[in-house]
Amino acid sequence: MNERPSKIEFRDVRMAYGEQVILDGVSFSVEPGEMKVILGKSGSGKSTILRLSIGLIKPDAGEIFVDGEEITNRTEEELSGIRQQISFVFQEGALFDSLSVFENVAYRPRELGWPEEEIDRRVRVVLDFMDLADVADELPGALSGGTQRRVAIARAIVDQPQIILYDEPTVGLDPQTAHKLCEAAIRLRDIENVTSLFVTHRMEDLRFLASRYMLPGGEGRPEMQDKTDRLCLTNTRFVMLHEGKVIFDGAEEQLYASEDPFLREFTNLDEEP
Repeated sequence: MNERPSKIEFRDVRMAYGEQVILDGVSFSVEPGEMKVILGKSGSGKSTILRLSIGLIKPDAGEIFVDGEEITNRTEEELSGIRQQISFVFQEGALFDSLSVFENVAYRPRELGWPEEEIDRRVRVVLDFMDLADVADELPGALSGGTQRRVAIARAIVDQPQIILYDEPTVGLDPQTAHKLCEAAIRLRDIENVTSLFVTHRMEDLRFLASRYMLPGGEGRPEMQDKTDRLCLTNTRFVMLHEGKVIFDGAEEQLYASEDPFLREFTNLDEEP
């Protein structure tokens, strides 16, 4: 039997904007159900990787595979089928201000022509999963920034994508709220087996995503666990970009053990406010 293909794979991808080289021979893969956290300073190509992964832009060279299918030479029509299995969570929630939380989450299923009964059932399941049931009738403007981004995640997962791309979703959030958003990403990773690329420059995100995992709890409510309480390897790996290249691809423990000067400097940076 053939092994399952990686959900996302970059092979020697190169990308430049004019004279500025952004990605210089980038290669990495994301396995089914895995979260891969893309790290790097501002302008290092993190968000470019997300846009390439969904075919919004094309590389100058190299190959990109989604679920075993090479996407760099696909037409927009061909890409539309591939994109149906991928959702994107932006830095800002990008919600419809005039629609309630429920209607925001229901928007995609309605666009796809789902029966109203199925829409109602699925949206309520997702809102409950994301701990948003109590704000279902609220407008986005009445919610905190962190809650708005959790609504954005609920909207992203309502049609059960296999892959989620997070573009610095914790930017501008206080640490407690950022933790709640990372907790939502962990829940999707561990309970729903969703594959994800999570772009961030915040070391606190890295530490939280690598040190927590979630298990099904009583009455179907997932329970967050800390891996320091027992021997457990979270299904999260890290890729560090520097000067257009991947200089690290591995687990948290390997990242902190690295002798690379840039990695050591980066992992010791103080968390930004």
